[in-house]
Amino acid sequence: MQITIIGSNTSSCSIKLYETAFLLGKTLAPLNHYVLNGGMGGVMEAVCKGVFDIKERKALTIGILPSLDKTDGNKYLDLIIPSGIGFARNTILIAAADVVIAMGGGAGTLSEIAYAWQYNKTVYCFEGEEGWAKNLSNTNLDNRKKGLLIGFSTIDDLMKKLESHKI
Repeated sequence: MQITIIGSNTSSCSIKLYETAFLLGKTLAPLNHYVLNGGMGGVMEAVCKGVFDIKERKALTIGILPSLDKTDGNKYLDLIIPSGIGFARNTILIAAADVVIAMGGGAGTLSEIAYAWQYNKTVYCFEGEEGWAKNLSNTNLDNRKKGLLIGFSTIDDLMKKLESHKI
């Protein structure tokens, strides 16, 4: 399964959000999945760091960077893909996802949620921190689709909901 994690970058990621994303990474680590994200700091780094924190991990972390410079990626990535296409890489992150998890988030996260909506991908939206994930949780972006933006309040709550996607 390919799980794309989207959310707040370094400048807007609170300590609580970072810790929750780290816990998510630790929870995903023993599962045999690919954890994709934008490869930078904030939520992206925290999730990857959480995966790396588990010695017997099975999950692999993949960062699709906006730049061409591999050194821009955080140090917890198994695979770094420099794209050189800036924010356009958001569409690749979402297209590659079997499921999307949004945590906090500014304009970049908003664009990724919009792509997920257009690509008919389910987005699990963390409700415990301010940002687009919380603002759009359990809403519909338009009248063409319903039920793609699903809220969660804890990592345990999320994992129960992910079971419906056979994760």
